[in-house]
Amino acid sequence: MPDTVESTPAVRTSPPFRADHVGSLLRPPALLAARQRYAAGELDDAGLCAAEDAAVSDVVALQESVGLRDATDGEFRRTSWHMDFIHRLGGVSRTDGRVEVSMRNAGGQTSFTSAGMAVTGRVRLDEPIFADAFDYLKAQVTTAVPKLTIPSPSMVYARGGRAVISEEVYPDVEEFWADLSAAYADEVRALHDRGCRYLQLDDTALAYLNDPAHREQLREKGDDPDTQHLRYIRQINAAIADRPADMAVTTHLCRGNYRSSWAAEGGYDHVAEALFGELAVDGIFCEFDDERSGTFAPLRYVPAGKQVVLGLVTTKTGALEDPDELKRRIDEAARYVPLDQLCLSPQCGFSSTVEGNELTVDDQKRKLELVVAVAEDVWGR
Repeated sequence: MPDTVESTPAVRTSPPFRADHVGSLLRPPALLAARQRYAAGELDDAGLCAAEDAAVSDVVALQESVGLRDATDGEFRRTSWHMDFIHRLGGVSRTDGRVEVSMRNAGGQTSFTSAGMAVTGRVRLDEPIFADAFDYLKAQVTTAVPKLTIPSPSMVYARGGRAVISEEVYPDVEEFWADLSAAYADEVRALHDRGCRYLQLDDTALAYLNDPAHREQLREKGDDPDTQHLRYIRQINAAIADRPADMAVTTHLCRGNYRSSWAAEGGYDHVAEALFGELAVDGIFCEFDDERSGTFAPLRYVPAGKQVVLGLVTTKTGALEDPDELKRRIDEAARYVPLDQLCLSPQCGFSSTVEGNELTVDDQKRKLELVVAVAEDVWGR
């Protein structure tokens, strides 16, 4: 280990952990095959559930075997990281419309198409979402803390903006925001009742605002790109304000992740002061895997007591990072925020949608092992 990383702060025993990960994992071939059979009508609900159960059991064992202190279900029961949740909120309807998001990758331009949605009734929580999935995850872990990931409240608005929110139901958009945060607060309480002690709110809306092109798109829709991040932060805070003291909540900021493509670029400068200073979460997962994520300078706004999980290991390719380079970059980040407030993770999920990124299951395992090994070198076992 280079002697540029100086001390070895205490190992963390509560989330986020020194070695952590965002949540989604590559679906194994057997599960993808089961999904195809299900879509073709050759497999019933029970058969698909059995395939999902088996895959989740295996991937939990994988996470524990590489030394991670938390484990997710890989989001194996979802098609996408966010819409499977959003469509289950009361008052939200699936539509025939499609939302196309322009994406980029190493080869050039591409796009991601998401299922449409509309807010056609008062937003509410009719029943806990992903509760059964969490119950199964919780039953599978032996050494790891079970972690559940859900989209942040911001995503319900960001997917379509005011245009998809019924003006008959919500003539005043402030009532929509109040109902949305209340529904999320109900979800947080319900998940805690099921034993969830580590919840992550995944968010692209805040990260997209760092990209001037996305800010202009927001302006064209009638929102104020200079203040929209303050709205998102306020609503997330309202959703988690009454969470029990023993429940850790983090958020992951993502610039888009679909088949190794991304949607936005730019450092965290536009949102940094409010994001780090006002967002009332225990930790923030930040992408820092390449130049499109900007510098570490915005970390100067991180207050004492808040953790930042440095997403230095890319999930966009299978190429394995140099451990010494990762340690050098951790040391660079520690110039802006104390080393004791830093953790390490991959930059994003490996499979935010069912298709997954352009790397193999073996590549994924090596990346997770690398995160654990570097974290142990820097912060100790």
